[in-house]
Amino acid sequence: MQLSAAPYEERLTAPRTWWLISFLVGVSMALILLPFGTLPMLGGLAGGTAVAAVAASSYGSVRIRVVGDSLIAGEAKIPLAALGEAEVLDAEEARAWRTYKADPRAFLLLRAYIPTALRVEVTDPQDPTPYLYLSTREPERLAEALRPAKSA
Repeated sequence: MQLSAAPYEERLTAPRTWWLISFLVGVSMALILLPFGTLPMLGGLAGGTAVAAVAASSYGSVRIRVVGDSLIAGEAKIPLAALGEAEVLDAEEARAWRTYKADPRAFLLLRAYIPTALRVEVTDPQDPTPYLYLSTREPERLAEALRPAKSA
């Protein structure tokens, strides 16, 4: 028996330029260690690149999923019954909600390298969180996945 696929799943991967930056961090470490000899220089290149690549990979490994009756965004798991209307935010509106329109009580799954987002109201009276701000490359598709799952 095969499990059914999630109606929505997205991994917010880091952009390709971050991998180039990871290599440049390694080159910087190699140049810092160059006066100590060839072996420390090579160790700095490998170690600096590895540490920067692990940091970029871990930051870019967050997922957003709609599974069953829950929205899973990073470490948060929110029942769909506690969610209200979803608003698709274009790049300019998403920037506004990240800055001057932001509420400090809101849950932000923010990735600055992703220009679009989805803002979902939280309707649970026991929860002090007013809304969820989710950076996503496909906000329309995520909003569409939340609609039928909430009504079911």
